Amino acid sequence: MTSTASVPETTLLRLAGWPYFVIAFVARLPFAMMVVGVLTVVVSSRDSLTLGGLTSAAVGVGTACFGPFLGAASDRFGQRIVLSILAVANATMLIVFTLVVYSTAVDALVLAAAFGIGATAPQVSPLSRSRLVTMITERMPQERRARTLSGTMAYESAADETVFVFGPFIVGILASFLAPWAPLVGAAALTLLFVGAFALHPSASYVSIERDAQGRAPSSVAELFRPGLLIVVLGIFGVGIFFGTMLTSLTAFMDVRGEPEQAGLLYGVMGVGSAVLALGVAWLPARFTLRARWITFAGILFGGALLLGTVETTGQMAMVLAIMGIGIGPTLVTQYSLGASRSPLGRSATVMTMLGSAIIVGQSLGAAVTGSLAEQYGVAAALTLPMIAAGIAFVAGIVNWFVRAHPRAHVA
Repeated sequence: MTSTASVPETTLLRLAGWPYFVIAFVARLPFAMMVVGVLTVVVSSRDSLTLGGLTSAAVGVGTACFGPFLGAASDRFGQRIVLSILAVANATMLIVFTLVVYSTAVDALVLAAAFGIGATAPQVSPLSRSRLVTMITERMPQERRARTLSGTMAYESAADETVFVFGPFIVGILASFLAPWAPLVGAAALTLLFVGAFALHPSASYVSIERDAQGRAPSSVAELFRPGLLIVVLGIFGVGIFFGTMLTSLTAFMDVRGEPEQAGLLYGVMGVGSAVLALGVAWLPARFTLRARWITFAGILFGGALLLGTVETTGQMAMVLAIMGIGIGPTLVTQYSLGASRSPLGRSATVMTMLGSAIIVGQSLGAAVTGSLAEQYGVAAALTLPMIAAGIAFVAGIVNWFVRAHPRAHVA
């Protein structure tokens, strides 16, 4: 009698190992703590809400400006060396900023230090996506790649949203029970430990760095500007604007009702639903294509956003946020999946950091414009901006339906 040994099924969990997901999750926390932590310590030490807002924006601008270059460096030299340098550089900048803000240094130096925090921020989320996409496309059976990729993008988006809920919460605890500077010191420690561990994790070697004789990636930079990829960047930029405009206009909405501190809690109605439905995208049938998903879920988001013009009570606002949560999570997952599938060969990390930077730029721009509009023209005017942002994401989805991705732009 002959016996056949069962061959273990190749899964992403088996390829990466469960410690990877723990390390990658915690390694995202420092960035989620930085923006709120900077705001907290500046307001506390310099007694200026305006300067606090500007320093938070400076962190976002620094990340947006340097993110794609750090992604390109990861594609060129590998994630391990780039992330190891950034872990040390960013932890150092967090400590430097803390010392500067408590000194007698001029405000310009405070802003410069905040920009430095953003510029050296390790791009854990996009680099994790890039790393996992490479594992899926190069080491998994063809028949399971599509569903695994969809599930992975869903998990990554849900992880990002969860971190950005817990990050500010941790900042509040540390600032309240220890000192306003504690969140930044804590973020520096987490950066050294967990971003360093993420950089040194064996999965970093799974990222293929294919080069020509001169050491360059096989895909030219020009392939990053093909219509199929640019429309995804535009769509995700619209989602970023929506995040910034929605939270700021919601804060103004609750401020008029004398409960501005409840804005974050109410915003969570959309965030929780968004994260849950983002995870559910992995179980959608393959015949429900990415192009169709983008139009469908962005349409739900846009329809929900239009209802903001009719909202008068907190209860109505909660219902509208719940409706928009149905659309926002799956839209984001779909956009990241399309970005992954259209990444030029050897440029995966660059594309993921481009998409991440588009969200950050959109969020910062949306928050700044909405705050100014709310002060000058009131809440009703501010609530029109999330409608416009959702419209951008929806229209980009329609355009994407007619855009043909160039065959050379695919990873696999």
